[in-house]
Order: sequence, then structure tokens, then C-alpha cells
Amino acid sequence: MRTVTLEISSREKISQRFLRAFEGKPQGDVISFESPELLFRVISGKRWDLLKIMTGAGPMTIREAARRMKRDVKAVHTDVHVLLNAGILQKTEEGLIVFPFDAVHVDFMLNAA
Repeated sequence: MRTVTLEISSREKISQRFLRAFEGKPQGDVISFESPELLFRVISGKRWDLLKIMTGAGPMTIREAARRMKRDVKAVHTDVHVLLNAGILQKTEEGLIVFPFDAVHVDFMLNAA
């Protein structure tokens, strides 16, 4: 099972992970965000629903994703492009969209101010 971790990380932590990966040390599948606000802006409720229907489903068209979600194609198209730009979704050579993971783990901590 392939799991992606969505996390909140400082630039320093991201740079350290990059250097370890460059040295050949496996880092796993991680997508980092600078703040919880950015994470929640990118993965809104509807986009989370999109990820849920795409998790483990394989490549599909935007129209198919919209049909499965019972949503307007144009709205799903917008959400897909936000997730593509964030590196969460990918496009196949055939132009289909895919979320190449079987599970999502979200990892961050809220500390007292």
C-alpha cells in the first residue's frame, strides 16, 4: 500500500529532507505545506472529497471525477488544477488525472500560542 503524508514543515526541514534524499536516503512520499492555513486552503472540503474518490481508483478524466462526485465539471476542473499545481494530483501521458496513492496521512501539531 502506498501512502502519502501531508505535513506542515519549515523550509529548513524541507531542505534537510531534500539533502537526505539527494544522499540516497529514502524519504517516503511526503507533500509539505508551510502552514496549516495553506494546507486547508489547498485541500478544502470539496478537494478532500475529490481525493477520497480518487484514492486507489487509478487514472480518470475530470468528467469522470465530477460524475462520481455529482458535481459540476467546471468546478471539479478548478479543484483538479489547484491539486495538480500543489503536486498532489498527477497527469498521465494520456492526459488523465491520477492520485497515485492508496492512503493519505495528515501530520501536523497545533501548539499553544
